[in-house]
Amino acid sequence: MPDSNWLDLVLIRHGIAERRIQGLDHPERPLTARGRQRTHAVMEALLGRGLVLDCLISSPYRRALETAQLAVQVGMAPQLGIDDRLRPGGSALELVQRLQGRVALVGHEPDLSQLACELIGLAPGRIHLKKAGLLLLHRCDHRWQLQALLRPGLLLQQQV
Repeated sequence: MPDSNWLDLVLIRHGIAERRIQGLDHPERPLTARGRQRTHAVMEALLGRGLVLDCLISSPYRRALETAQLAVQVGMAPQLGIDDRLRPGGSALELVQRLQGRVALVGHEPDLSQLACELIGLAPGRIHLKKAGLLLLHRCDHRWQLQALLRPGLLLQQQV
């Protein structure tokens, strides 16, 4: 039986979003049609490989929220929460310290990769998540282990 410090943490980068306008980011940028299709296929592939979550927490930015909603829609998690600490530049580490069980966070780059590097003790920049990609970390006895780093192409075995 896992102890009270046990956590499987899945970090999911949002899918392909509409382009930035004049180089500026915007919280309301949605996923593109291709981004929705590819992300949906990734979430189905993850569910088909047995990834079931206790909960899913998303950045409030539209592209991340749409990605998280697709995961809930296919049945990966029974509930979806939104947390401002997952916004670009947010304090996701503070959020992680309170989590238990099997939880996914949906957010942005480079924040998710930086969080993973910090948790497992890698130098910043050593990990990079592709759009709709994910990283699985396991915490037990206050120690973190990298379990998987998956690109969408590996999950889909073909271009969507």
